[in-house]
Amino acid sequence: MARTKEFDPDAVLQRALELFWERGYEATSMADLVEHLGIARASVYATFGGKHELFLRALERYLETTDPKIAEALSQPGPALPAVRALIDRYADEAGRERPRLGCLVVNTAVELAARDTEAARLVESSWNFLEASLTSALTRARAQAELPPDADPRALARLLLVIFQGMRVLGRAPAEEGRIRDAARQAQALFA
Repeated sequence: MARTKEFDPDAVLQRALELFWERGYEATSMADLVEHLGIARASVYATFGGKHELFLRALERYLETTDPKIAEALSQPGPALPAVRALIDRYADEAGRERPRLGCLVVNTAVELAARDTEAARLVESSWNFLEASLTSALTRARAQAELPPDADPRALARLLLVIFQGMRVLGRAPAEEGRIRDAARQAQALFA
């Protein structure tokens, strides 16, 4: 007869997400996971597969909790540009104040793993595609509502913001001058004034 799990896999996955986010994939050993999660190594393997599979599930969990919030913020009825400007401020605020400097798990994964891990790269690209599509939709709505000029290219503007947002997150990881992020945010805001 199979034993029932003596732990909540959902809670364990959340703790794994937090550890990977704090330390990164490479710096988190299986021993670290076992200690932090409070379950046996065999239970980690039986429930999640290996470290890599656990990391990918943790990254998926992160995306499930962050991406929909962005889409919701950008798809509210009414004028679209105030939501875009609020998102610019949100990215700048998060990049400038995160302590310890955990950054964004998607950006951290892109920097650490995406060049050599196709599964991690797929999840990173999926998140960036989602952000770009959400921004494109909002900016298309803004153009249709005459908040942007008729010749504005919503997709190109969305891609510009995607790059600015990810750059803010990279700079936010380092002990860089916060003024750089604020200046970039002000310039991005000026595009949508």
